Amino acid sequence: MGRAFSLAGLTFAFALTATPGHAALSACNRTSYVLYTAVATLKAANVSVQGWTRIVPGVCATVLAGDLTADAYYLSARSSRAHSGSPRAWSGPTNFCIKDKDFSFAQGFGARCPADGFELGFAQIDTHHMRGLTTTLRETPDQPSMPAAERAGLRRLLGDTGVRDASDDKKLDAALAAFRRRVHLAPGAANTALFDALETEAMKSAVPAGYTLCNDTKTDFGAAIGQKTGAAFVSRGWWTVASGSCSHLITDPLAGQKIWLRVERGKGAPLVGGPTGFCVTTIEFDIQGRENCAKRGLAEAGFAETNLKGISGFVAHVAESGLVGAR
Repeated sequence: MGRAFSLAGLTFAFALTATPGHAALSACNRTSYVLYTAVATLKAANVSVQGWTRIVPGVCATVLAGDLTADAYYLSARSSRAHSGSPRAWSGPTNFCIKDKDFSFAQGFGARCPADGFELGFAQIDTHHMRGLTTTLRETPDQPSMPAAERAGLRRLLGDTGVRDASDDKKLDAALAAFRRRVHLAPGAANTALFDALETEAMKSAVPAGYTLCNDTKTDFGAAIGQKTGAAFVSRGWWTVASGSCSHLITDPLAGQKIWLRVERGKGAPLVGGPTGFCVTTIEFDIQGRENCAKRGLAEAGFAETNLKGISGFVAHVAESGLVGAR
């Protein structure tokens, strides 16, 4: 659903190291960013693409299991939307279709993207005819080691949550201990749990370009939006937004668009609604126009307008009482 994250930010390179005997394509994150990776395989004229594998700084992960027997392999990565500033991309000149959410699909080489997909640049990975290979994702300036990348990643995410005084190791450890206490994370919890909590917290305060919705309730809910660009209306849904998480519903800058929101929790019960009607269905939809819903075999539902005030990025929060504001 929606459009792609912008990749107009910095682009970095891959560095390859072989791992004989391990039948997989793996990626190591030697950067200070939480990364999400997608992989494409080419066999004859058929392409298989899947994503997203999340890799925190200082960690390696398998992005594609099994012997590397395809004709070609490609990899792309982007930084988490929880990070402030421009998005970072690790990509290349070959475009493949992807989706904004987790995905896995096959298609002919050069075929058009599905309705909810779009193209993204991938870098080709030379396997050197090996059964397994590891690629290391780096940044500039390069982190000196994987443990250094882990520390730099924790410091960056703390900054993304608003903590600015973590410049040296002593201050970093103190800030991390304070964060653990604040989110009720056990002192001995692994750093993977700490990264999870920091990224979730940073997403609540991040204001990326586009329209982000945060679920501050205790249960998951479904969300749909209505948009007006020029004289054209469109409605899209449903996104499932998990309790305590945020979802990026529109990823392009808003550029003065009007956005309406509807949130439902179980059997169509509205948690957020309003007087403006848009066409909807009970399944995933992308509907042009908001008129004559019934005549088109569609339902009509009320949406609440959110006041964007001409900004390019907007974060709306929904609590048990409904739409409570934005940052």
